[in-house]
Amino acid sequence: MDLPKTQGSTLTDAWDYKDCPAERSKTGGWSSAAMILGVEICERLTTLSIGVNLVTYLTATMHLGDATAANTVTNFLGTSFMLCLLGGFIADTFLGRYFTIAIFATVQALGVTILTISTVIPRLRPPSCAAGNPCVQANGLQLSILYIALYVTALGTGGVKSSVSGFGSDQFDESDKKEKTQMTKFFNWFFFFISIGSLAAVTIFVYIQDDLGRHWGYGICAVAILTGLVIFLSGTRRYRFKNLVGSPLTQVATVFVAAWRKRGMEQPSDPSLLYDDHEDDSNKGEKRKKQRLPHSKQLRFLDKAAIKEAEADQGLGVVKKWRLTTLTDVEEVKMVIRMLPIWATTIIFWTVYAQMTTFSVSQATTMDRHIGSSFQIPAASLTVFFVGSILITVPIYDRLIVPLAYHVSHNPQGLTPLQRIAVGLVLSILAMVAAALTELKRLRAARLYGLTDDPTAVIPLSVFWLIPQFFLVGAGEAFIYIGQLDFFLRECPKGMKTMSTGMFLSTLSLGFFLSSLLVSIVHKLTGHGNPWLPNNLNQGKLYNFYWLLAVLSGVNLGLYLVAARMYVYKERRCAEEGIELEETEAICHG
Repeated sequence: MDLPKTQGSTLTDAWDYKDCPAERSKTGGWSSAAMILGVEICERLTTLSIGVNLVTYLTATMHLGDATAANTVTNFLGTSFMLCLLGGFIADTFLGRYFTIAIFATVQALGVTILTISTVIPRLRPPSCAAGNPCVQANGLQLSILYIALYVTALGTGGVKSSVSGFGSDQFDESDKKEKTQMTKFFNWFFFFISIGSLAAVTIFVYIQDDLGRHWGYGICAVAILTGLVIFLSGTRRYRFKNLVGSPLTQVATVFVAAWRKRGMEQPSDPSLLYDDHEDDSNKGEKRKKQRLPHSKQLRFLDKAAIKEAEADQGLGVVKKWRLTTLTDVEEVKMVIRMLPIWATTIIFWTVYAQMTTFSVSQATTMDRHIGSSFQIPAASLTVFFVGSILITVPIYDRLIVPLAYHVSHNPQGLTPLQRIAVGLVLSILAMVAAALTELKRLRAARLYGLTDDPTAVIPLSVFWLIPQFFLVGAGEAFIYIGQLDFFLRECPKGMKTMSTGMFLSTLSLGFFLSSLLVSIVHKLTGHGNPWLPNNLNQGKLYNFYWLLAVLSGVNLGLYLVAARMYVYKERRCAEEGIELEETEAICHG
């Protein structure tokens, strides 16, 4: 088996900005990764500072209803994550990760600039509510400019987010033991620093938006993105660049198309008869070998994609891409398909997560947010407890849970990725139970003080009653975010690094879209007579919506546990297939 020769001063699978083999001492490493990390911190800070406080802008300034505002926020955030798939496709097929980050960071800055302008020009906002008169909802032009700004920002976010983690990991050589350890630490610091960016977003930037004005808050975000872009570009001479390998989505599509075209052909009894020439052309004009994978007995209908037809048997000089694929490509696609049940059962967590930026913020606007006699916490800044719980949970996990789990299971990582995801799902259920109970308490206080008819009234109930739901979801994210990222990166084939990131981020996107769908269905079914989600939350039954999410999350947890129990880790599957130890390290860990 051919492995990259990287023990010398240059790397054969990475290139510098001059298109020459990258020198180990002059490229890559922590200094390069730190500059890449900088642009992601700015992206996270911008997206979250807009997202967590957007619902208050939509209801208080644009005068939209609570349900409409909540769906606008979740659709914006969901689109941001879904566009990561587009960004990953462009990076892998056309531009590479470096140019994708640079271009889409500029696009994000443009979107935030438009958003800033929309908050400055009076004609782009409806008039303020006058005493005794109903509030005027934003008109078509005003909403159109707002949506253009939001979705241009989402496009930039998707492009940046899709490539940052992959380009950062490109700065470390996986075949070198020391650099592979550094890459593992890079992912830990990656999560830590984006959490720091999140903390700044929900405290400093939300405060600026509420007290100094949205134009200041959004304008500083635009400057931050451009600053991050300048820092990113300044590291060009030190970056390591990898060859374009094509989008994994294309590989998946070609396998399915080839298998469908040959669906009527008889399956060979001997897998060795299937086509498995594993040499591919690289962009550097030389051959690179894909690591062979053992043939598996599951999903055998896809094996037909590797059946050699009559015209292909004559030397295989010209292979029709959409009619014949290698058995190794087929096995890589099978590996992705096996992950789908786990992928599908993690979506509901992000639906719960979405409530922390929508209805939980709406709840906070109606409660007493004062600390002392003068300072009032911005409603969106309640998410500081959400981010804080993440920052607390990570070290607690490393210092307490990992040693304890090691004594039980002898796993040096503590919990396995699937176990970490399970913990996150359990915490999300507890969060929705806490949210429902808190909402019942808030409504009782509103009725007790006769404030149910006034949607702008401040109920004399401390906003800190919302802390449990924020804290539980934050702790759940600390488990499920790292668990999902570890699972998808570990279990996806080596050549599908972007696919693994895309699968992870698509669960976030679909979770937000599922939230929008549930809100729309609930609003339509209960909108007459006794609504759950009216514009005035004091007259609604938001607690029933939280109970609904708790029940759905409980059912989903049961399905997840079944899927997790049935799933076999790639390393174990390789061992069961009889691959030798040294090959297992290269194929299954690689």
